[in-house]
Amino acid sequence: MTRPFDELELTGRARTHLQELTAPRCTLHVEVVAPFLALRGAARAAGIDLVPISSFRDFDRQLTIWNGKFSGERPLIALDGTPLDAALLDDRERIEAILAWSALPGASRHHWGTDFDVIDAAATPADYQPQLTPGEYAAEGVYARLGGWLAENLGTFGFFRPYKTLRQGVQPEPWHLSYAPVADRALRQFRPAMLSRALEQSDIAGGAQVLARLDELFGRYVVAIDAPDESALLSPRLS
Repeated sequence: MTRPFDELELTGRARTHLQELTAPRCTLHVEVVAPFLALRGAARAAGIDLVPISSFRDFDRQLTIWNGKFSGERPLIALDGTPLDAALLDDRERIEAILAWSALPGASRHHWGTDFDVIDAAATPADYQPQLTPGEYAAEGVYARLGGWLAENLGTFGFFRPYKTLRQGVQPEPWHLSYAPVADRALRQFRPAMLSRALEQSDIAGGAQVLARLDELFGRYVVAIDAPDESALLSPRLS
């Protein structure tokens, strides 16, 4: 199924590009299933149980996350990891705070089915709740071995970390993997006008401010990623 995405797929409002897996349970783009299973199999051979704890996420789910953070019903986190009080922030400040860690509804790479967040289930203590913080994947972190293995092996299977470093706004996410050949195609097709149409039909909190700044936000939080290596885009290993 090598075909263009349509606008609904790009903005998380359709599931026509997806396939559900049961072991492990996740939902991915149909072209990502085989390379994901190959990556998982190689990790298993290295003693790592690579499990997605978040894969496809639709527009409505992303909208719930956004509105909850905007209202203060969900935790709002500063760049240094400390809690923020949404009531003390104006709309612009809330938007910046949310986008450091969460995407706009309609603009999440998780909508494409190409991106997912991973842990090592074998390294997770029975009473431990993964937090998805950079420290968990750094030296001495609970997922340090996973982080190191991914750094050495991702590109072989066509994957990369789009938020490997701090660029124009999104904080580093060492747990966030993306399948380069398909995600690159999605990003090249995606346009601010598509996102605008999706948001205009929604009840997004802070919508007036978001829409007024959409071109800026699109450039900073959608386009500005760590690009994949050429090896990840060409002839990835599938077994």
